[in-house]
Amino acid sequence: MDFSKVPSKWLLFCFFLLLVVETKGENEEKRQVYVVYMGAAPSDSKDFLRESHLQLLGSVLKRGEKAENTLVRNYKHGFSGFAARLSEAEASALRRKPGVVSVFVDPVYKPHTTRSWDFLQQSLVIDSRPNSDSVPSAATADTIIGLLDTGIWPESQSFSDNGFGPVPSRWKGICMEGSDFNSSNCNKKLIGARYYATNEAPFTPTARSNANSARDEQGHGTHTASTAAGNSITGASYYGLASGTAKGGSTGSRIAMYQVCSSVGCPGSQILAGFDDAVADGVDLLSVSLGASAYYRPDFSEDPIAIGAFHAVAKGITVVCSAGNDGPTASSVVNAAPWILTVAATTIDRFFESDILLGGNKSAIKGKAINFSTLDKSPNYPIIDGGSAKSNSSDVASASNCEPGTLDRSKVKGKIVVCTHSQSDSTKTIKLQGLQDLGAVGIVFANDMQETYVASSYNTYPVSEIIVQAASDVFNYIKSTKNPVATILPTITVTNFKPAPVVAYFSSRGPSGQTRNLLKPDIAAPGVNILASWIPTSTGVPNGQKPSSFNLVSGTSMACPHVAGVAATIKAWNPTWSPFAIRSAIMTTAMQVNGDKAPLTTASGSAATPYDIGSGEVVPTAALQPGLVYDLTTRDLLLFLCNYGYNSSKISLISNDTSGFSCPSNSSTGLISDLNYPSIAVSGLKQNEIRTVNRVVTNVGSQDETVYTATVNSPAGLDVKVVPNKLKFSKSYKSLDFQVVFTMKNSSSQGDLFGSITWSDGTHTVRSPFVVATAN
Repeated sequence: MDFSKVPSKWLLFCFFLLLVVETKGENEEKRQVYVVYMGAAPSDSKDFLRESHLQLLGSVLKRGEKAENTLVRNYKHGFSGFAARLSEAEASALRRKPGVVSVFVDPVYKPHTTRSWDFLQQSLVIDSRPNSDSVPSAATADTIIGLLDTGIWPESQSFSDNGFGPVPSRWKGICMEGSDFNSSNCNKKLIGARYYATNEAPFTPTARSNANSARDEQGHGTHTASTAAGNSITGASYYGLASGTAKGGSTGSRIAMYQVCSSVGCPGSQILAGFDDAVADGVDLLSVSLGASAYYRPDFSEDPIAIGAFHAVAKGITVVCSAGNDGPTASSVVNAAPWILTVAATTIDRFFESDILLGGNKSAIKGKAINFSTLDKSPNYPIIDGGSAKSNSSDVASASNCEPGTLDRSKVKGKIVVCTHSQSDSTKTIKLQGLQDLGAVGIVFANDMQETYVASSYNTYPVSEIIVQAASDVFNYIKSTKNPVATILPTITVTNFKPAPVVAYFSSRGPSGQTRNLLKPDIAAPGVNILASWIPTSTGVPNGQKPSSFNLVSGTSMACPHVAGVAATIKAWNPTWSPFAIRSAIMTTAMQVNGDKAPLTTASGSAATPYDIGSGEVVPTAALQPGLVYDLTTRDLLLFLCNYGYNSSKISLISNDTSGFSCPSNSSTGLISDLNYPSIAVSGLKQNEIRTVNRVVTNVGSQDETVYTATVNSPAGLDVKVVPNKLKFSKSYKSLDFQVVFTMKNSSSQGDLFGSITWSDGTHTVRSPFVVATAN
C-alpha cells in the first residue's frame, strides 16, 4: 500500500488507535490458572461450597466480571478450594482473605517415568516367612486401587473382569464417557474412570488428543495400573523379550483410573481434582507415579500432591507415590510428606544383553540395550569412534561424544559409530537421530558406570550400550587394524543376573530437602525394565510383528505401583488398619540384602544407605505379618505441621479442627524426630550431646503374652541405647512406648551416620533404620 496517498489525518487516527490498543494490552494483567486451597471441606456443607467459592472469587474480580467465567474447577469432597483464571493482583487479594490457606500458580508435574513380582516373592523371601502361595487372590477382591495417571487402555487383558464378582457396594464412582471411551469400557475389574477436560485446564484443545477421554494415549497409566493390579497373563513378552507371565501385585483388586496427565504434563489443578473425586468415590488406596522435579520443591501447602494426599490419608486412604527420577544426586527425593509412602527404584535379576561382535578374533563385548537389530550376525560393518569422524569445524571431544553437528557425513555413512556418553551430554535420543540422519548403520554408546543396569529401548535401530571400561577394548581394536569391522547383535533376555536388586542410578535420593528430621524415601521396589501392559502403537514395531500389548519401562513410576499392590493386599487382610499401620508393615519387614545375601548396593557399587532405599527392598509376603506396627493419627500429623513451622490458625484451616487445636509452645523442627515413624532421623547432633527420640509400637501379631527384645546396629563413635530394651505385650497392653537415646562420642565421626534398631520376639523381625546427621 502506498501510504503517501493516505490523508495525514487518517494516518494520525490509525497511529492513535494502535497506541490505545497497545497501551490497553500492557495495562491488562495477564491471567493464568491459580489454585486456591482452603483446607478441609466441612462435612455438612458440600452442597454450598461451590456457591461460597464463587462468592469469594467474585469479591476480588472487577465489577461486571462473572466468577463463573473464571472458575476452572471446584473441590469439595476431600478438601475445600478451587482453581480459577486470575491475575496476580487478584491472587494476592485472595491470599489475604479469611479461610484461605494458600494461593499458588497451577504447577505442571510430570510422570516419573512379569518377572518383577516373581523376583520379589521368591528371591528375597527367607524360610521363616510365609510362602507367597499362601496368599489367596480372593482376599483382595474388594480392594479398590485408584491411580492418578495418563489414563487407561480398557481393552488390555490386564483389565478383563472374568471371574470377578459384583462391584463393591461402597463404590460411588463413575465411568465417564468421552471420545472413544464409553461406559461399557468399564467392568467389574476396571470399575471407574474419570478424565479432566482440556477446556477446564490451562491447555489449548490441540495440546492433547485425548483431552476428552480417560483413554490412555501415552501408555504410562496402563503400565502402572497393570503393575499394581493387572490380571495374570501367560505368554506375555515384549516382542519375545522378557517372556513369561505378566501380573499385578494385587490381581484381585479393582481399578479406578483418574486421568490427570497428558503428553504435556500433569496440571496441579487436575491432580487435586483426581484426589478430590477419589475420596468421594471410595477408593482404598491411591498410586501416584508423578511429581515435581527435584529442582522445584514447593511448600506442603502449595504442593497439589501433598495437599491431596493429606486429605485422602485423613479419610483412611493409603497414598503411595514415586520418589522421583533425579538421582543419583543427593537430596533429590520428592513426594516427601510424612503422610505419603515414598518409593525408590531398584533392579531385578533380568538383563537385556545386546553384544558387539568385533572382527579379527571375533571377540564379543557384552552390551545392554533393547533392540531388534537386523544387521548380519557376522562382523561385516566398518566401525569408527566419533572422534575420528569429526567434521572440520568440530573439536575431538565433542565429536567423540557424537554431539549434534560435530560429525562428518562422509566418515559416518554406512558405519557403526562408537560414542562416549555422560549425563551432561545431549540425550541419547538426540544423538541417535543425528547419526541416523548421517547414515550410520548402528551406534555403540560408551556410558558412565552408573548407567550399567538400565537397558534403553531402541527397537528396530541397532544400538548397544557398554560401560567406559569395556569401551577401551573396542577402541583398542579400532586402532589395531586398518579396516576394523563389527556388528551389533539383537537383544537376548538373561535371567538370574547378579547382583540384584541394585539401586537404580536414576532413583531420587535423600535426605529430604524439606526436613532432615524425617527419613525419605521410605521403601524401594523394582523399577527397571518392568514388563507390563501398554497401549497399541506402530512406533518401533519390528518387521513382520504386530504392535506389542506390553512394554518394558523404567522409572520410580514403575516402583510405585509395586508397593501399591502390596499395600492393597495388606489392606484386604487387615481392613481396619490405618494407612500408617500399612506403611509400617511394609517398611519394617523390608530386606537390606540382595539375592546373594550380600548388602544392597547402588549402580556404582557403593553400599546402599537409607537415603537410597529407605528401609530396604519391599518383601510382599513378610509385610503381611509385621508383628509390630508404628501407627499415627491425624493429630500426630497436626503436631508435625506445628514443628514444621505452621501456626495454629493455618493448621486449623487445613484440618477443619473444631476442638480448639493449638500448637505446643515448644514446637520446633527438632521435635519432628518424635513423629511415630517406622524410621528415625536426627539432625545437627553435636559431640557429647544427648538426643532422645520417642516411639510407640502396637502389637498386631500374637494376642497372647509376648516379649520383644531390641538390638542395635550403630556406627562407630555414635552411642545408641533403647530404653527399655524389652517390651512385654499382652491382651491388656497392646501398645507400648520406648525411647532411643543418641549420644555422639567421637568427634571424628562426621556427616550422616546410619544404623538400625530391630525388635524381635523370635518369630517376627521389626526393623527401623536411623540416620544421624552430625552438626557441622
